[in-house]
Amino acid sequence: MILQSVIKDTFSTFEQVLNDYHAQINIREIGTVKSVGRSIARVSGLPSVKADELLYFPLSNTKSPLFGIAFNLDPDEIGVILLGESDHLQAGSEVYRTGRVMDVPVGEALLGRVVDITGNILDEGGSIEITKRLPIEREAPPIINRAPVTQPLQTGLKVVDALIPIGRGQRELIVGDRQTGKTAIALDTIINQKDKNVICVYCAIGQRASAVAKVIETLRQQGAMEYTVVVVASGQDSPGLQYITPYGATTMAEYFMEQGHDVLIIYDDFTHHARAYRELSLLLRRPPGREAYPGDIFYIHSRLLERSTHLSEKYGGGSLTALPIVETQAQNISAYIPTNLISITDGQIYLSPDLFQKAIFPAIDVGKSVSRVGGKTQLSAYRAVAGDLRLSYSQFQEVEVFARFGTQLDEQTRNTLIRGRRVREILKQPQSQPLQVAEQIAVLLAVTSGVFDSVPLEEIDDVSKALCQMVRRELASVCQCIESGETLTDEEYQAILKIARQLIKE
Repeated sequence: MILQSVIKDTFSTFEQVLNDYHAQINIREIGTVKSVGRSIARVSGLPSVKADELLYFPLSNTKSPLFGIAFNLDPDEIGVILLGESDHLQAGSEVYRTGRVMDVPVGEALLGRVVDITGNILDEGGSIEITKRLPIEREAPPIINRAPVTQPLQTGLKVVDALIPIGRGQRELIVGDRQTGKTAIALDTIINQKDKNVICVYCAIGQRASAVAKVIETLRQQGAMEYTVVVVASGQDSPGLQYITPYGATTMAEYFMEQGHDVLIIYDDFTHHARAYRELSLLLRRPPGREAYPGDIFYIHSRLLERSTHLSEKYGGGSLTALPIVETQAQNISAYIPTNLISITDGQIYLSPDLFQKAIFPAIDVGKSVSRVGGKTQLSAYRAVAGDLRLSYSQFQEVEVFARFGTQLDEQTRNTLIRGRRVREILKQPQSQPLQVAEQIAVLLAVTSGVFDSVPLEEIDDVSKALCQMVRRELASVCQCIESGETLTDEEYQAILKIARQLIKE
């Protein structure tokens, strides 16, 4: 054992001396490109290259340099993921090691800006002063550094905050078919963080440039860009950029978390991310598995989402809440990628195309949605109002289906239908119009207490808006108690109901 230790120390010393000597005389390893494919290259040489090391391809006929990441380290060649257009790269071209891994700029200067993973500015805001860079791949905080999820992250959506609550530091999946409002829920959540000391990161993966531009414009109009960083890898970008972008965006978010801030990150969406990784893996001849995805597809998402957490006070007390989005086909929530992500996250918000076609917005299927962590963070006022709301609403949906087949219903069933239809009407909410906690409590209390049973369905929206205005104006102290998390007394609940009854009589 002593001899092995001496040999190991001697070898390490010799290797360090040799590296210092090479650095002094400026010796560089030079590899050669053997072949080029779409977004990948095969390289020979570079015997000392390390996994995930950043490689440099000097191209004289282009202005922007081309970089790649050493992905496959085979005995005879290196499989490289290219981080840009490879049109000008040819077999026989030279390639150099950089000695470092891929990193991204971080810091306060990124707030309000639109960038890509390489640090290029995609908006018209001028240059960004970068003072610090961090690797895109970082270890998730160990369990000992974490704290329980205790604070709610309000989305401003009644159906989410009351029935599927989200906590700061939670990972909640948004899943549904194409064009069912997944991104709208994420944007409403970002908009609702205004003046709540939450920094937001929106990561677009493989989206159309026009769709990303629409998202950015919505955030600007709502004043949300002030506390938001937008990181873009559009559908026109290479699969390599689409693959690494969410890791870099998470690093940007982690910087703020480690400074003690509460951070929200949106991944839009992981379906495109998984497809980009599948394309790269098949081009690099990694063995395909189920649905042609490689066997480590679970790992690429789990190691990313595991970085979302709530740090203990000893480590700053910051949190990183993740809302990944995944697209299903024909409501197949049991497909490979959705089930992978459901098993990684702490719950899911499922959007139904059937509800969307019925103009029920947001089109959230309460029965298939769940939050495994957020219920412990929910404000006490919600527990009193929405305690039985989820069960009764699900029962109403079942009763409504069977009520279509018969005309004779008993009184209890008719009352269930009357109450349920008004609850459904109350839970409807236009996009980009988040409600404060006190406003949500007021309208939910009124509908669950039966005050709105006599209000016609077409007037529910106008009555609920008027109730919100009156509660804010006449019960400011009660609103403050609700938002601070205090438990309301029976007198305070009755005060809200009194205003609701007065409003209906008028």
